[in-house]
Amino acid sequence: MNRASLDKRPQDVARMFDDVAARYDLTNDVLSMGQDRRWRRLVLEAVDASAGDTVLDIAAGTGTSSEPFALQGVNVVPADFSLGMLRQGKKQYPHLAFAAADAMRLPFADASFEAVTMSFGLRNVVDPVAALAEFARVTKPGGRVVICEFSTPTNPAFRKVYSEYLMRSLPRIASKVGSNAESYVYLAESIQTWPDQQGLADRMVQAGWSAPEWRNLSGGVVALHRGTKP
Repeated sequence: MNRASLDKRPQDVARMFDDVAARYDLTNDVLSMGQDRRWRRLVLEAVDASAGDTVLDIAAGTGTSSEPFALQGVNVVPADFSLGMLRQGKKQYPHLAFAAADAMRLPFADASFEAVTMSFGLRNVVDPVAALAEFARVTKPGGRVVICEFSTPTNPAFRKVYSEYLMRSLPRIASKVGSNAESYVYLAESIQTWPDQQGLADRMVQAGWSAPEWRNLSGGVVALHRGTKP
């Protein structure tokens, strides 16, 4: 198992997600106590796409985050580098146009999308700044990026409780619902080593996005970052 403190080899991360694909959505629902549905709704609002717009949903997994866009008439492209996730997604949402894609080397032309969004995937990328720069490359001028990612709780007391939950309870609960507990140890570690809200905003600026801002969700357990391409 590739640990969060080590280099994230893409083939290892992809294999990890292949292993948990079948029960990924159920596990997320249980671990977040249903909050993941609210987070997806807020991502949809933050992207603010109009019917007919083309949106890239990178690290879309099984397409659960993409389907709300399709229901609003948006031309959404769910993309992921885990073939296991893509296969599971095609079973669940056969009408979606899934694409295999690496966040750091997107197989799309410059200025192809009105918006790019990524939920709970950027911390698994070897070089997040390079990925954010790729998102800018494929976004039209004036377009936007919306990143939904685990972050740093704003309350210090809750931050300690949350850290204990991540390292002790999260893998155990994952195993109970049939997912690979070892994979969720990695995911817990990757959350703890991820930069805080300002740290991610700084990386967005470094990658070429302007005026990044964020909104804390669930007390900062998750943060919703949004930036604009000049």
